[in-house]
Amino acid sequence: MHATETDVQPPLHKKQGRQNNSFFSSVMGGTLEVLLVCAEGIRHTNIVGKPTYYVILECRDQVHQSKTSRGHEEVFWNEKFTFELPERGTDDEIYLKLKIMDEEFFSRGAFVGQTTIFLKGIIVEGKDKGIIEVKPAPYNVVLDDDTFKGQISIGLKYSANAANLKIQQIERRQGEADENGGKGSVGHSICSSIATFWRNPWWRFLFRSKKSKSREKQKRN
Repeated sequence: MHATETDVQPPLHKKQGRQNNSFFSSVMGGTLEVLLVCAEGIRHTNIVGKPTYYVILECRDQVHQSKTSRGHEEVFWNEKFTFELPERGTDDEIYLKLKIMDEEFFSRGAFVGQTTIFLKGIIVEGKDKGIIEVKPAPYNVVLDDDTFKGQISIGLKYSANAANLKIQQIERRQGEADENGGKGSVGHSICSSIATFWRNPWWRFLFRSKKSKSREKQKRN
C-alpha cells in the first residue's frame, strides 16, 4: 500500500448476508462526519514567528477548510465536518484527503503534508449496522517525498440513509433465505401458508364432505 493511503477497517460482523452482490459493492448513500482533533510533530515551513496551520478536507467533489490554529509541537482544531456520500459508487473510490497547510503572508499557504484515508471499511460496517463510529486516532502525515513527519488525529462517523438501510435489510433476508435452500423466500412462504392451511381439521372435513356429496349425486344419476 502506498505511504499516503490508510484504509479504515473496523471489525466486521461474521454474518453479513450476501456481500458480493451489486448492492454491497456500491455505496447506497449516507453521511460521513469527520472530527478534526489535532496534529503533532508536523513540519514547520516558516522561518520566523509561530506557525499557523489550517486543514483542507476533501471527499469526492466536496471540500471543507478548517479554522487556523497556532502551535509548535501540537496544533488543535477540534472541528466537525459533514460530507454527503453519493447514492451509487464503488467503495474503493471513496476516500478522505486531509491537506495540512501553513498560513503565510502574501500567499495561499505552504503545503506541510497530507493524509489519505480510504473509507471502504467504515462504509461496509455502516451499511450493515446503520451507523458506525471510529474514535479519534492518529494518522501519519506524509510529505512530498513520501516520508513521514508528524501525525494528525481524526475521528469518523458514518450513518447510512434510513431508506437505503431498509432496502439492505430486505436484501439480506432474501440472501439468507437463498443460502438456506429457499427457506424464508416468497415462494417458500406461500408453500408454507398452504401447508398450514391444509393442516387445519375443519378444512379437511369440509373438503371430504363436498367430495362425498359429489359421489352421491353421481350414484343417483
